[in-house]
Amino acid sequence: MTGRTGDRIALFIDGANLYSAARALNVDLDFRKLSDWFGQKGQLVRAYYYTAVVEGEEFSPIRPLVDWLDYNGFTVVTKPVKRFTDAQGQSRIKGNMDIEIAVDMLELTPHLDHMILFSGDGDFRRLVQAIQARGVRVTVVSTTKTQPPQIADELRRQADAFIDLAGAAAHFSKPKNAAPQTLARTFERDDRP
Repeated sequence: MTGRTGDRIALFIDGANLYSAARALNVDLDFRKLSDWFGQKGQLVRAYYYTAVVEGEEFSPIRPLVDWLDYNGFTVVTKPVKRFTDAQGQSRIKGNMDIEIAVDMLELTPHLDHMILFSGDGDFRRLVQAIQARGVRVTVVSTTKTQPPQIADELRRQADAFIDLAGAAAHFSKPKNAAPQTLARTFERDDRP
């Protein structure tokens, strides 16, 4: 990613999409390192993390991560998953966050120089094009190194820059045996006042 030191930057992380790409690459991400790494590329104004959550469950595997992100400066945007029955009578869940991501990116366009979108979803191609028309550069983070690739070709081609998670993860991943980022560990390590 090429950025200018004074660039106002924001991260927009499609949680499900990034999780899928990281899992396919067998990488555990360290979100503190991730925000620090991108923060070195300019002035990090905001970091958004989008995820759908299952309501009513006593324990949700995503809850510790959401709590950690929220406590450590990320703006976490959630919505409940929708349950439906498909044409074959199978119970399914749906938790698409595309509209929330698109609205937030468009609203912040006047305040940013550079947006980093963590998603490979081809549906975002037109959004990226609209943001670029307003003078904001867009970098997309996903991967081509999986089978099938996690990035839609049309999104990769539309972006001003593409960062392949397979190579960049070395900057913001954690060792496989590292403890997960949880709220309890954060209280011990956080140096904010």
